[in-house]
Amino acid sequence: MSHAMELPKQRLDGDDIDDDGRPRRTGTAWTASAHIITTVLGSGVLSLAWGVAQLGWVGGPAVMTLFAAVIYYTSTLLADCYRSGDPVSGPRNRTYMAAVRSTLGGSKVKLCGAIQFANLFGIGIGITIAAAASMRAIKRAGCFHEEGHQSECGSPIAPYIAIYGIMEIAFSQIPGLDSMSWLSTLATVMSFTYSSIGIGLGVAQIIANGGIQGTITGVAVGISAAGTSVTAMQKLWRGLQAFGNMAFAYGFSIVLLEIQDTLKAASPSEAKVMKKATAVSVAATTVIYLLCGCVGYAAFGDGVKDNLLTGFGFYEPFWLLDVANACVAVHLVGTYQVITQPIFAYVELRAAAAWPDSAFVATKEVTLWPTRLRVAVCPLRLTWRTAYVCVTTAVSMSMPFFGSVVGLIGAISFWPLTVYFPIEMYMAQHRLPRGSTKWLFLQALSVVCLIVSVAAAAGSVADVVAEFRHHNPFSR
Repeated sequence: MSHAMELPKQRLDGDDIDDDGRPRRTGTAWTASAHIITTVLGSGVLSLAWGVAQLGWVGGPAVMTLFAAVIYYTSTLLADCYRSGDPVSGPRNRTYMAAVRSTLGGSKVKLCGAIQFANLFGIGIGITIAAAASMRAIKRAGCFHEEGHQSECGSPIAPYIAIYGIMEIAFSQIPGLDSMSWLSTLATVMSFTYSSIGIGLGVAQIIANGGIQGTITGVAVGISAAGTSVTAMQKLWRGLQAFGNMAFAYGFSIVLLEIQDTLKAASPSEAKVMKKATAVSVAATTVIYLLCGCVGYAAFGDGVKDNLLTGFGFYEPFWLLDVANACVAVHLVGTYQVITQPIFAYVELRAAAAWPDSAFVATKEVTLWPTRLRVAVCPLRLTWRTAYVCVTTAVSMSMPFFGSVVGLIGAISFWPLTVYFPIEMYMAQHRLPRGSTKWLFLQALSVVCLIVSVAAAAGSVADVVAEFRHHNPFSR
């Protein structure tokens, strides 16, 4: 698995290649941070206020902070697995699966690949749903402004999912991560913009309310402050789903090594630079997550929606809501591309290895008429990536309930990809003595996270089943 299909090899001077014979990498801590923030600070942030509402003022921020600490720690373990053996000159593991293959081997490679690709596919669905919801919200905001806040202003989400899918088909032709630093930088700016707008609108709502809403323990069993009935079982399932939402919000481990592979050779090692980029990114996103989650809950209390910008707790100024939702859509274009590159590259490189002389696999330069612009075109890339985007788009249309999907994806992927494999690889690479203090600590951390992941998945599955009972993909 790699970033993308490559152009035919060109003759490169010694100064233009890295130790693995590939063109010299140019990434820095900043570009790595931009890639991470693009991946992390996305659709998940919009559901955090709902998650805080389920857990309350104590549990919500505490759980969010604990997830941040676990994600950062296990990411540092994973960064150390980029090179096998010597951390400076050892062979590179350019992808997550390559690291598992070189460190653990055996059946764990296939297991890792299946989980990683299934998770990336699921994240693509979650991103598509969130982007389409934001696009639809732009139309609804204008409708509410013109016809009044009590108007129905309904609109099916399916057409917006289709529009977003068409956009992603075009952007999916970008060869790989090393060609999309500009897109990640743009997406990072967009994410900070809509997060700031959401926080600002929340603060304005708190002022308008004359105080902070919410309780220590979150949504209460019985008739809630929002006027809805909540049973004890619903409280349990939604609380567990909130864990999944918060895990999803930090999900970038699956592309960490792909991002690390864009870094230029550094002293003392790429791992040090990656750890710095991870620390900056996790710290920045955690501050924004806490602000978005807590401000949203303080503004709307138990009645907060599972998508802060599309649930229409805010109506005015409608143009500012439009700007925020447009930023969400633009940002998620970049996020979709970052998380799907490993799948694209895996299939394309396998095909290139199997049929090296096929014209269908080869990359050629063509001139775009009527301009003189020359672009690299690969028939396989064009057809395969288009088909993949079409599939994620179709699945998104069949289950466009944002909060439930987000929670399920986060719960399923959290333990194996964020905790289990990084810990197992780190212990194997460093040959930790069985029964040593650090070995016991890492095993205990893995077991606790497994329990959390299973519980969160159970809560999300219950909610997905409930949503399916009432779902019509073309309803308003």
